Amino acid sequence: MIITRPATPADAAVIAAIYNQGIADRIATFETQPRSEADILSWFQGRHPVVVAEDDGAVRAFASSSTYRSRACYDGVAEFSVYAERGYRGRGAGRAAILALIDAVAPVGIWKLVSRVFVENAASRTMLRSVGFREVGVYEKHAKLDGVWRDVVIVERMIAANL
Repeated sequence: MIITRPATPADAAVIAAIYNQGIADRIATFETQPRSEADILSWFQGRHPVVVAEDDGAVRAFASSSTYRSRACYDGVAEFSVYAERGYRGRGAGRAAILALIDAVAPVGIWKLVSRVFVENAASRTMLRSVGFREVGVYEKHAKLDGVWRDVVIVERMIAANL
């Protein structure tokens, strides 16, 4: 059974390992350099929640939020990411993590979550739509990954408690 909880610095190594799978697989991020435990520890220094989804006592997915823009008018908007361990993709761990993140951002005053998803990542797009995200457009040739231009779909979800 998948359960969720707030992530702690003790989860940094496993979060890095899951994120690094996503980097290696080239399905969900423009990042190309693996992340270290120390890189992930920096995520715990701000106000933005990070959550994990566990199955059988092991972290199988995470969802994180981060600053969208530095201007004060955007303080209530956060970027998000959600990643699942390879063996747990499509098994509900990522969905559980993003739902937990939606709940976690409301108390810190976030009114909107936004992200970008590779257009061909049908599994992520479907999952995000199923939990209330809407697709608001496409950034064409948003960035290059391994020398190839990639398009991304812009997604957003309002956090009703803060509207």
